[in-house]
Amino acid sequence: MNIMEIQNVQYAYDGKKKVLKGINAQMELGKMYAILGPSGCGKTTLLSLLGGLDSPSSGQILYQGEDIAKTGLANHRRSHVAFIFQSYNLIDYLTPMENVALTSKLPPLPILKQLGLTAEEAKRNVLKLSGGQQQRVAIARALASDAQVILADEPTGNLDEDTAVEINTILKGSAHKSGKCVVIVTHSNELAKEADVVFQLRKGELQIFSASNFEETAGQKGPDML
Repeated sequence: MNIMEIQNVQYAYDGKKKVLKGINAQMELGKMYAILGPSGCGKTTLLSLLGGLDSPSSGQILYQGEDIAKTGLANHRRSHVAFIFQSYNLIDYLTPMENVALTSKLPPLPILKQLGLTAEEAKRNVLKLSGGQQQRVAIARALASDAQVILADEPTGNLDEDTAVEINTILKGSAHKSGKCVVIVTHSNELAKEADVVFQLRKGELQIFSASNFEETAGQKGPDML
């Protein structure tokens, strides 16, 4: 079942520089999607449009078949999607447990522990945590929410390689085991290969690959060509 659709979406900065040129795509529950492309190609812009943080110049973003611009962007952000930002966007005067509790009725400690925080760290003010630990709190907050769609902007960018692999596994499990739709912006071919579907942006156009087709294409072209 399609949970979200992108219908002929165009987007231009200041009405001039067109970064998205009439793109189309569909997203399902139970799958992880990677948005890949060079810097400045519109990856984060597309994520913002999916999350209702911005509106397309033309075209529609649909959630369960309805245009989010008509049902209300604020309602879409509040009820349908959970964000993982590069800048964390945590409430800085709260603890990790309190931050996670704001988005979920479930006990926050188990998911924080799953993401590598100790019980002691979960009770500290978030500003007393490292950047990597804060990112884990941001991921925990999104995973614990009731939202069916998780939108992540470079979620492993501040983490070491081993931890990044663990986080990627958790995000993938959120799609495959918990039935959520997970959409990740990344510059990493290796992370993209773990997705079920890859959306590759280049010069305003969108190419869609299955995991196997993308891996084959990446192997032929090399990472610098993608």
